[in-house]
Amino acid sequence: YYDARKISSPKDLYDLLADFLDDADREKLIVVCLNTKNEPINITTVSVGTLSESHAVPRDILKTAILSNSAKIMLAHNHPSGDTTPSNADWSATERLIEAGKIIGVELLDHIIIGAGSYTSLRGLNQNIFRK
Repeated sequence: YYDARKISSPKDLYDLLADFLDDADREKLIVVCLNTKNEPINITTVSVGTLSESHAVPRDILKTAILSNSAKIMLAHNHPSGDTTPSNADWSATERLIEAGKIIGVELLDHIIIGAGSYTSLRGLNQNIFRK
C-alpha cells in the first residue's frame, strides 16, 4: 500500500501524481488501482507516448486492475502542451474504458488531465458518461 491516503477527489489524484506528470515531455498515462477505502494499492504507468499522444487500450489498463484485485480505478495523463482541455480522443478512450470496465466489474471513478500546474477532471466536466 502507498501512504495511508484516501483518494476522494480529483484534487487528491492530482496531488498524488503531479510530480510524475506535470513536467513530462511526453504524454504518459497512469492508472491508480484502489481498494474499497479508495486507498491506492497499485500505481502503474500504462503508456508512454509522444509529445501529443499516448496509446493505451482498455485491456492494458484493466489488466493492472485485475492483477491488483481492484474493483475501482482512476486514470491520469498529461498534456505536455499544458492545455488540459480534453481532446475527442480523450473522451472516446474514457467512454470505451467505462464500458469495458462494466463487463468485468472494474469501475472508472475519474480520468484527469494534468498540465502546467493544473488539472481537468473529465468526470467534473461530464458526470453523465460515468453513470451510463
